[in-house]
Amino acid sequence: MPIATTARAQTAAPDASLMRGVGYGLAAVVMWAGYLSFARAGIRIGLAPQDIVFLRFAPAAALTLPWLIRFRHASLLRIGVPRSILLALTAGPLFIILGATGYTFAPLAHGAVVQPATVTLAAMAIAWLFLGERLTAGRALGIGVIIVGLVLIASGDPGETGEATWVGDLLFAAAGLCWAVFTVLLKRWNVGGLAATAIVSVLSGALVVPSFIALDSFERLAAIGIGTLLVQILVQGVCAGFLAVVAYGRAVDALGASRAALFPALVPAVALVIGIPITGELPTSMELVGAVLATFGLTVAIGVLRVRLPGGR
Repeated sequence: MPIATTARAQTAAPDASLMRGVGYGLAAVVMWAGYLSFARAGIRIGLAPQDIVFLRFAPAAALTLPWLIRFRHASLLRIGVPRSILLALTAGPLFIILGATGYTFAPLAHGAVVQPATVTLAAMAIAWLFLGERLTAGRALGIGVIIVGLVLIASGDPGETGEATWVGDLLFAAAGLCWAVFTVLLKRWNVGGLAATAIVSVLSGALVVPSFIALDSFERLAAIGIGTLLVQILVQGVCAGFLAVVAYGRAVDALGASRAALFPALVPAVALVIGIPITGELPTSMELVGAVLATFGLTVAIGVLRVRLPGGR
């Protein structure tokens, strides 16, 4: 093969890998943002938080159960039952019902920002306090910017957002704290994303599906119409519950963990944009400014965007 042709082939391979990684990362962002937007839309059209939980884990459990059965010796047995249960407690029904209930009190602009921002803040705090990770000046700056953004979002006019919006914000923060603990446990126990998703989905589905059938009804799900129901199943259970994890894992493989870390930081902004036609809600000016600041702070805190501080820190 001629030298020029070889050089072009070597250049094209990284470019193809880069584009593939970016595509997977953006797909994960859209699916995560879609979950937040459609959860709020579902609550607005009459679904209850427990309906969102059922829509999340019934399809996800059906999709991941075959994988878990096939690789059970390499996942469940290695992780252990107690740890598997703890993962399900932090990323399972409790996490979803906290976030979904938050949307009964607060609009999408709050849930789309408060929940992801709390994940980052809490995960960094836990890692710093209990895992010995260093809190750099850049991370501290990012955390400060995130907090300012959250304060702006939470300090909006109650007449525009509702008197009980603060309750929703607390629920979103609690959901974010659950996911932060889940994230730290994955890192500490060296559990892969797909294995964790399968374990959480199957254990959660085993609890949620029988409980929903025995204690609740399908009246609310039937009332929204088959088309809307299928979209909710696709977004909540298939995309957010399964495909987003696979897509993000592919992005990490193609781009590396540091560059792929940018994508979760984009979720708040994307959720606000796609949420406008989905929910019909327009963020207030204060919420928009807070969302921009929180998103900027996220990119700084996770190290994707580096800010040069005095003294070269």
